[in-house]
Amino acid sequence: MDTTEQTKKPDAFKAPNMNHWYELEASDNNDKLQINKAQDDLKNMLLASLQMQHLVVLAGSGCSISAGGPSMQKLWSEVVGAPPKNDAQEIASRVNYKIDDKNIEAFLSKVEAFLQVNKDKAVCNFLKNSKKIILDQCSSFLNVNKLNAHKIFLHRLSRRRIRDQRLQVFTTNYDICFERAAAELGGVALDGFSFISPRRYDPRFFRYDIIRRPHTGEAVGHYLEGVFLLNKLHGSVNWARSKEGTIYEKDTPTPGEACLIYPAMGKYQQSFDQPYLESLAQYLTAVREPNTCILVVGFGFNDNHLSEPLLAAVESNPHLRLIVVDSNAMQQEKKKNRFWNCLFNLSTNGEDIWFINMSFNDFANIIPDLKSLTPADTLMKAIKDVTREP
Repeated sequence: MDTTEQTKKPDAFKAPNMNHWYELEASDNNDKLQINKAQDDLKNMLLASLQMQHLVVLAGSGCSISAGGPSMQKLWSEVVGAPPKNDAQEIASRVNYKIDDKNIEAFLSKVEAFLQVNKDKAVCNFLKNSKKIILDQCSSFLNVNKLNAHKIFLHRLSRRRIRDQRLQVFTTNYDICFERAAAELGGVALDGFSFISPRRYDPRFFRYDIIRRPHTGEAVGHYLEGVFLLNKLHGSVNWARSKEGTIYEKDTPTPGEACLIYPAMGKYQQSFDQPYLESLAQYLTAVREPNTCILVVGFGFNDNHLSEPLLAAVESNPHLRLIVVDSNAMQQEKKKNRFWNCLFNLSTNGEDIWFINMSFNDFANIIPDLKSLTPADTLMKAIKDVTREP
């Protein structure tokens, strides 16, 4: 679940060891030179971060919302109604949920817990219908014309040096925005599925890679550009599970066969089943690698099974840089979310944690293009940084 839209704050960033935010937009109240310096500092930090040996992305629903995907509030309205429908009110009363709280995860958690100890046809049908609505909402919005931010994001992050590890993208989103964006770019997402149709899930495919073989048989092949690892931590709208347990791709799976961890508190337990277990295991390994930059975008730190390992890695991995991008990052500093509070405190005390108050769309456009910087450009930038007055 992600942060809700609030009063728009200016684009800004907060660096380690700092108590204030550096604004990135010029206005009557700030100095243009300071704005330019802040923009340069942020760009240089991002450039250095993208060239670290390991680059890991944790993408939340904030990325999908930018392409028209549903927010948690939207899912609540579709499932429960605004105002709540009579049948939803009746179910809430039956499972002892306070419907005024408007939390879809908490409501469905109550429903699932109720069904564990009670056989109730009405409650069971409500849960089935809710899952169908969520599946439809996360599938129907996709429009390739709204994926420009995803395409820019993948294009720039996946253009890494040969000696560096492949970009790893972990996402909690069910939709296929990243897959479609990669297809539009001519890129390849290694997602744990076979390369031929019907595509079937097998964790071995995460270990495969793609090289460009030269025409002459003696020369060494080169790694293909635009290839990245994609891990769907909570499943995907185009995954289905057969009666035999095989997981395969299907354009429109039914709610019963769809391979998803629906929003509810039970997602922690479900994440230890395949195929989610494999992606979670890779996530736990990735955040503990040395010389790693973790880029968290549009993720609200409400999934404990993902937030806890990340916080532990920040506290124990001395060679880790964490960059948190959220359109409401400045507001989160004052809220009561334990993980946000811990990360802000660690950053203030010197840990390598950066916060960027910016939407996914805007952030994608400021990511430095590694290929656009020639050695001469890099040298000139270094000279300017050294000679620039403080």
